[in-house]
Amino acid sequence: MTESEFLDLAEQALDSIESSLETEAETGDLDVECTRSGNVLQIECIDSKSKIIINSQAPMQEIWVAAKSGGFHYKYDGRIWRDTRDGSELFAVLSAIVSEQGGVTVTLSAR
Repeated sequence: MTESEFLDLAEQALDSIESSLETEAETGDLDVECTRSGNVLQIECIDSKSKIIINSQAPMQEIWVAAKSGGFHYKYDGRIWRDTRDGSELFAVLSAIVSEQGGVTVTLSAR
């Protein structure tokens, strides 16, 4: 994959995550605030006073997630973003992380 293709895919993923969380915050009980600066998306879970940081790493062609539960690296497999260690899917793991840190069940999916 070229760097340009990676950047487009990573941008789509970050946009999808941000949009989904903003919708959940507006229509549900999730109290989060998203801040975006370039390739970094910061999610602040207000009630737990915790943060989740998601960013793209162009040199590695990965999306990295940092949360209370640990750090995760995801590579695009041609269809979805998969964890480089256990093969889990990015949006499924983020759903669990946001649900845990946000205190409300959230289901995120690629749009």
